[in-house]
Amino acid sequence: MKRKNFFALFIGVLLLAMFSPAKQKTSANDWPQFRGPNGSGVGQTTGLPTEFGPDKNVIWKKTIPTGHSSPVLIQDRIFITACENEKLLTFCLDRKTGDTIWKKEAPRPRKEKLDSRNNPASPTPATDGTNVYVFFPDFGMLGYDFNGKELWRLPLGPFDNFYGMGASPIVVDNKVILVCDQQSDSFIIAIDKLTGKILWKKDRPEAKTGHCTPVVYSLEGGETQILVPGSFLLISYSAKTGERLWWTGGLSVEMKSTPVIRNGVLFINGYASPLNQPENQVKIPSFEQALAKFDSDKNGQISEEELPEESPYNYFVVFDLNQNGQLDREDWNFFEAFLASLNGMLAIRLGGQGDMTEKNTIWTYRKRVPQLPSPLVYKDILYMIDDVGFMTSFHPENGEVINQGRLREAGSKFFASPVAADEKIYIPSLRGKVSVLKPDGSNEIIAVNDLKEECYATPAIGNAKIYIRTVNTLYCFGEDEKPPKP
Repeated sequence: MKRKNFFALFIGVLLLAMFSPAKQKTSANDWPQFRGPNGSGVGQTTGLPTEFGPDKNVIWKKTIPTGHSSPVLIQDRIFITACENEKLLTFCLDRKTGDTIWKKEAPRPRKEKLDSRNNPASPTPATDGTNVYVFFPDFGMLGYDFNGKELWRLPLGPFDNFYGMGASPIVVDNKVILVCDQQSDSFIIAIDKLTGKILWKKDRPEAKTGHCTPVVYSLEGGETQILVPGSFLLISYSAKTGERLWWTGGLSVEMKSTPVIRNGVLFINGYASPLNQPENQVKIPSFEQALAKFDSDKNGQISEEELPEESPYNYFVVFDLNQNGQLDREDWNFFEAFLASLNGMLAIRLGGQGDMTEKNTIWTYRKRVPQLPSPLVYKDILYMIDDVGFMTSFHPENGEVINQGRLREAGSKFFASPVAADEKIYIPSLRGKVSVLKPDGSNEIIAVNDLKEECYATPAIGNAKIYIRTVNTLYCFGEDEKPPKP
């Protein structure tokens, strides 16, 4: 090769490296966002412990302030958020020892309204292997590099989610994606991960509550899609532009779980209330009929005092979207849509254009489903556990139930989502008892490990370790690493 041509080629490669989007620096042993790779809840590691506890198979444990966010694992570091003495904090820990590498405080200009099951540090961080991105509903988004230098901050809110915000950010190419569903003015936003600049923002007027973390899907030869479950609809957005590509109906009004994908099919569960079971559905009058029947002061709106004290009208606070003590037409239309929606697990084929409800809905399951825990697909079996510990396993192809039963030894409340790797499924209960199950659909429990503290956070898995956050402690569990005998 001539020297001149070689020099030109060298400059071209250099410019390409400088200006091409950086690849995310993650590996199979990393857990870079809520529920790990693309929210699947599935790790690739082996050698995980079956039995563990505060004094068993502990590699390290660290006292950490309160928070419901999960740890994320990347290279030699762990990122996690917390709230301590009213301060919103991001921690960077050494993955090998649990020691604090750095700690940063975020602004806190307000205190959002929270359900008793929520926390100011509920959203989980996301990382691309170079930087970390955190969302605190009491402020907004912040980006840090691995040394703790603040790269940018983006104030967001205030919000009016009935339960408080809970969705976690994800990283897609050069963007940080965040879904902010609330009672009014819901939206999805794409932020430049290096500068914090808003690249696009799209309104989600149909979404009235919930806090699903989205997942990503790319058809072969097609553009990257962001899949967002929300009130009544699963919507696919273009990662590049935010354009709404296609959608399917049939979802419940309150969507809180993160979906999972297997072979081009998405599985999502949603639960709102007992009213959203087929046998319990109630039809209410139209807004015009309701005004004629209930609007005694003839102001064109309906107050709580004007409604009968019976179901479903005693859910008034849920449907008063702007909390002004009156139901207007928008509120009443939401009331009707709420009652018409159904709880359920759905299997949805991915792809298409426009309304794909009829073409993409493969099967639905309308019996008892979770409100909070997300589903899991592992070893070609679909699992879900509801909020009181009732476990159901399915054949994902057709929704046929394999097995059902309650995890009686673990407790009666579940907020964390199941995760799996190394032929084991791990499910923490609120009581801090972690059930370990066989991944064969039998729901057979191999072990129940008592951490003796409440647990809201979903575990993280990587490098033959499982990391579990309780209300006061972050544990790293692994098989005892004893030095070899001489």
